[in-house]
Amino acid sequence: TRSLSSSLIRSSDMEVLRLLVLPALCAAYGTARAPSGRHASRLAVDPAMAATTAFDLKAYMEEKRVYTEEALDASLRSTCSQTDLIVESMRYSLLAGGKRVRPMLCLAATEMLGGDISVATPTAVSLEMIHTMSLIHDDLPAMDNDDFRRGKPTNHVLYGDDVAILAGDAMLSTAFEYVAANTKGVAAERVVQVLRMLGESVGPMGLAGGQVMDLKCEGQPDVGIDTLQWIHTYKTAALLKAAVCCGAALAGASDEDLARCETYANKIGLAFQ
Repeated sequence: TRSLSSSLIRSSDMEVLRLLVLPALCAAYGTARAPSGRHASRLAVDPAMAATTAFDLKAYMEEKRVYTEEALDASLRSTCSQTDLIVESMRYSLLAGGKRVRPMLCLAATEMLGGDISVATPTAVSLEMIHTMSLIHDDLPAMDNDDFRRGKPTNHVLYGDDVAILAGDAMLSTAFEYVAANTKGVAAERVVQVLRMLGESVGPMGLAGGQVMDLKCEGQPDVGIDTLQWIHTYKTAALLKAAVCCGAALAGASDEDLARCETYANKIGLAFQ
């Protein structure tokens, strides 16, 4: 599907990506210039400035990765001996490494709109928990049947299918609990908005729905571009969209801001896949 995926990103789409990715992250450091006018969106960026801005994306991602790793490590602890095994299984996959792209996008979107990343940190953690849940379940024999991920035994290989399934289930519920319990300094309606977007990203019109269609189409010779785009939009881009839009919402994004964030995230989701 990768060769087909590349055809989904037209040259015009790639130009949009080029103009959106760098400005979105540069804005987090105050290098974006908002246009004048009462109705001007805070997400508008001067393309000439974006093209000439020296921005070290690798350093930025590493900074946010380290920040996220610390937050993830602090987020999940066993509280009694009876939960030691399931929490050990959850932590094994949650702390198994990775680029932490989804938390980074969430935090960058918050910074871009002038918000405090401490407010968005519980959501950033939640996004990685949801992503980790999807990896645990994807690796199971009933799906991709993978024995290794990032050079390490997959969760079910180490803990068994039964514990791995339950660890994934617990990871998903903990993700929502963590946002609700730990998000401070923002209006309650914003927290509810974030919880709704997270829920959408993992449901029938999100990770789960995209994965079902992916499994259904596996090995089928007549899968069209529209179907492939639907799979990638919901299996991959949905959680990236939640990452960007949740981060923006926690910084007080307007409906117009959120619409632009959604367009941006869908583009990078398709490009990523």
